[in-house]
Amino acid sequence: MAFKNLFQTVLLTFTLLVLAAQASAQSVLIPAPPQIAGSSWVLMDPLSGRVIMENNSHERLPPASLTKMMTAYIVERELGEGRISMSDMVPISVKAWRTEGSRTFVREGTSVPVETLLKGVIIQSGNDASVALAEFIAGSEGAFVDIMNQQASLLGMENTHFENATGLPSGNHYSTAYDLALLARAIIQDYPENYPLYAQKHFTYNNIRQPNRNSLLWRDDSVDGLKTGHTEEAGYCLVASAKRDETRLIASVMGASSSQARAQEVQKMLNYGFRYYETERLFRAGQELVASRVWGGEANEVSVGMPDDVYVTIPRGARNKLESVVDLDSVIKAPIKVGTELGRVRVVMEGETLVDQPVLALTDVPEGGLFKRLWDAVKLFFVQLFN
Repeated sequence: MAFKNLFQTVLLTFTLLVLAAQASAQSVLIPAPPQIAGSSWVLMDPLSGRVIMENNSHERLPPASLTKMMTAYIVERELGEGRISMSDMVPISVKAWRTEGSRTFVREGTSVPVETLLKGVIIQSGNDASVALAEFIAGSEGAFVDIMNQQASLLGMENTHFENATGLPSGNHYSTAYDLALLARAIIQDYPENYPLYAQKHFTYNNIRQPNRNSLLWRDDSVDGLKTGHTEEAGYCLVASAKRDETRLIASVMGASSSQARAQEVQKMLNYGFRYYETERLFRAGQELVASRVWGGEANEVSVGMPDDVYVTIPRGARNKLESVVDLDSVIKAPIKVGTELGRVRVVMEGETLVDQPVLALTDVPEGGLFKRLWDAVKLFFVQLFN
C-alpha cells in the first residue's frame, strides 16, 4: 500500500471511530421547512455557516434599523482595538439631537459616555445615539458610512450598501437577510464581551425608560439578541439569535407585516432549526489527526491537523452517517513549517460535502543532516519504485 493511501486510511479510520463512538441515536425524518410570511428570510448556524432554510435571502431590501447592527459592530471594533473606551465622553451635536425617528433622547450640547450611547443604539434603537457615535468615531456621519461599507465588504456582505448610520429611508440603502445574518454572526463571535447588551430588555436614559423592541426576549429564554427594524418601506424586520444546548442559530426575516408577525415568524424558524438540526464539532483547532511520514527531516513524522475548530450542522441523530475522506500529499519532504498545507480533508454525508478544508502541519520539521537526507532519499526511491 502506498504511503498516501496508508495515511488516508489512518485518518479516515480515526475520524470514523470518533464519530461512531458518539453516534447512538437513530436518524429522524425531517419535514419541509415552515412557510414564513415575509419578503425574505434565512436561518443560519453561525459556527458552521450552514444555511438551514432560506427564501430570497440575497434580495436587496431596505434594512431599516437593522442597519444599527453595523453601527454597533464598528463601535465594538473600536472598543476592542483600544481606540476608544466605554467611558469616553461623546459630544452631542445639533444634527444628532435633531435626528428623527426612534430616540435615546440625548440633548444637544451635552456629553454622553460611549457605553450609554451604545446601549441606546442596541436596546432603544436610538437614531440620535447612532449619529452621535458615528460623528465621534469618524468625524461625520458621511465618513462613518464609508467605514460601514468597507466593513461590510470585509465581512462578505456582498449585497449591502449603507448611506447612513441609522437605517432611515434613503434611495441606495439596502441589505439582505443573508448579509444581516453574517453581520449577526460577526457580532456574536468577534466581540462576545459586548453581546450581553443585545439581551437587555430595558434601558433608561434621561429618566425615560424604553423597552427592547425584540419581543422574543420575553417569550423565549433561549433568545439573547439581536435587533429589530421598521419603516413603511422596509416593513417589519428582525434578526434574532438563540442558543439551546450546544447549538446556536441566527434567524433573519425582512418585510413582515407587523411587529407580532416578525416575532412569530422568527420563532417558527428557530423552533424548526432546533427541533431537527444540531451542531457537531468534528475537529478541534490544533488537534493532531495523524502523524505523517516526513522524508529528509530531523524528525521522521509531522503532526497534521486543522488550524481552526471544524463544525458541521446535521440532522439530529445522523452522526453515524458522516464519512471522512482525506487526501494527503504522497511525499512530504523537510523542511516543513507550522501551517504548511499538506493535503485536504472532506466530510461527506449522503453525498453532500459538508467540509472541504486543508489540513496543515502542526509542528516544524527542520531539514535533517546530509547523511539523513541521503539515506531517506534512498529509502524513498525504493518505496516509490515498488508502489
